[in-house]
Amino acid sequence: MMVRDPRQMLQRMRDEWGRGQPLWIFGYASLIWRPEFEAAERHPAQVHGWHRAFRMRSRINRGTPERPGLVFALMPGGSCQGVVYRLRDSHADEELERLWAREMPTGVYDPRWLPCRTSQGTVPALAFTLSRRSGAFMGRIEDAQMLDILRHASGRYGTTLAYLADTARALKQHGVRDREIERLMALARQHRLL
Repeated sequence: MMVRDPRQMLQRMRDEWGRGQPLWIFGYASLIWRPEFEAAERHPAQVHGWHRAFRMRSRINRGTPERPGLVFALMPGGSCQGVVYRLRDSHADEELERLWAREMPTGVYDPRWLPCRTSQGTVPALAFTLSRRSGAFMGRIEDAQMLDILRHASGRYGTTLAYLADTARALKQHGVRDREIERLMALARQHRLL
């Protein structure tokens, strides 16, 4: 297994960003309902060629090594509606450092700059994607396994179930339909998890 150094990955992203340019971040799940940074601007945005998928194993934030949970990642194919944020120029570098500590403690994501379409035009934004070759990619998850994860998985930021529900609520507030999230929420309600 290839070792991925989050610090080196952060430096690569900084080099590609080029300080002095606006720093945009694309949020598609928890960055919508808990961004933890002050944004100078925020806009609804869409990314083409990537979709939101509840297929990333979480051994820290929403689960443990013994009982992994799930979080969302951007996966290749389709499109994804979310929110794009422009960080304040004066604090962009330090906010990026904090964001990196939250999202990339183990270097699991493949961070990349993606073109995000907004009503004001297209902006290049940092997004956290996941390769199907990653050891964190769960592949197809049957409903019985999903229910087990939703019942039991919990990590440093809380349960997988709460993460799913918070994401569903935030997307609804932003007028974003995600049929798979709606299906999973209905499944959780059907089994009295909510």
